[in-house]
Amino acid sequence: MGVEMDIINGLIHTMGEQGTIEHGAVHVENGKIAWVGTMEQWCGRYRAAGSEPVLDACGGWVLPGIIEAHCHMGITEEKKGMEGDDCNETVDPVTPWLRAIDAINSMDAAFDDAVRAGITAAMIGPGSSNVVGGQFALVKTRGRRIDDIIVKAPAAMKVAFGENPKVNYSGQGKSPSTRMAIAGMLRRELFEATDYLERKEQAREQGESFQEDFTKECWIPVLRREIPLKAHVHRVDDIFTAIRIAREFDLNMTLDHCSEGHLIAQELAAEGYPAIVGPDLTSRNKIEVQNVAFKTAGVLARAGVLVAVTTDHPVSQIQSLPLCAGLAVKAGLPMEQGLKAITVNAARICGAADRLGTLEPGKDADIAIFSGNPMEVFTRTLYTVIDGRVVFAEEGEDSAS
Repeated sequence: MGVEMDIINGLIHTMGEQGTIEHGAVHVENGKIAWVGTMEQWCGRYRAAGSEPVLDACGGWVLPGIIEAHCHMGITEEKKGMEGDDCNETVDPVTPWLRAIDAINSMDAAFDDAVRAGITAAMIGPGSSNVVGGQFALVKTRGRRIDDIIVKAPAAMKVAFGENPKVNYSGQGKSPSTRMAIAGMLRRELFEATDYLERKEQAREQGESFQEDFTKECWIPVLRREIPLKAHVHRVDDIFTAIRIAREFDLNMTLDHCSEGHLIAQELAAEGYPAIVGPDLTSRNKIEVQNVAFKTAGVLARAGVLVAVTTDHPVSQIQSLPLCAGLAVKAGLPMEQGLKAITVNAARICGAADRLGTLEPGKDADIAIFSGNPMEVFTRTLYTVIDGRVVFAEEGEDSAS
């Protein structure tokens, strides 16, 4: 592809201040969105210049690239069993120094499935077997080398409450085997990390040498509120414990899964932490997910909580993300909020709204073009564009190979 590209004749859902533009166009330059407006305006500005290529949306829906806000794509690989499963380091319950980027295989088939579904970015990281699992990364969904597709790393620190750490470690004869121990171990780790940061800053102010600790350096972006805790929480009691600890240490946090959030929606809205809801397109195979329901996203959004929707791939397949948002809409999430849950809201929650989530000048040219509403089951992906380059076209032209 060249350095310029135009997308024309589309129903442009900018998900930003320009709202929805009927019969609109998007102009891309050097991998960034340069201009968004009507076809009449585009004809006056760009048609005479004859920029190439031109993608004709033929009346289809043009959206920012869809974003998966929580998954394990490429770190739990498909079809590879134990050899491709690097999701949980289940020998130590506290491993904040682990980095997802060291285990994500971007050649996993799920990346291609994501691209074909119009998903252009995904937040990927460790699972929930540990009290502290390690660092998540936000990455683009096309590229062979992980270093070349990183949007933000570290992007969050994974922590987990409830059933998963309990089940994993109770059988090993060591903590945690109770919810008290999970909370206590996280508090102890945060207390030690806070003390470490204070001593480091004091040494710097006094011009003294300081011996850095690899196992504590990873907490500094969290303590400085540059990235959030990414809290695996399903039950009401675990949600409130996570909030209690985040408040104690004055941390940003996302409530991931939040399966019983609909039972405490007003309280969560008052607390102000965003929720990444799901996976709902799966069985209720654990005690703590007995109240999983597609209505949760809508109840939380109507209460004022910032909501994204997740597949938690491979729990649900990554390509089902738009349909999961659609099922949430069917259960009460407003249509516009459904689109936001997989675009701008996801970008905000992942800390990347300066680059992703809306079709606005200056943003990355990550764009998905659909035959209609992507949350409807018969809708087809016509084109997926990442960084101004067509990486999927329905007719099979894939320029990234």
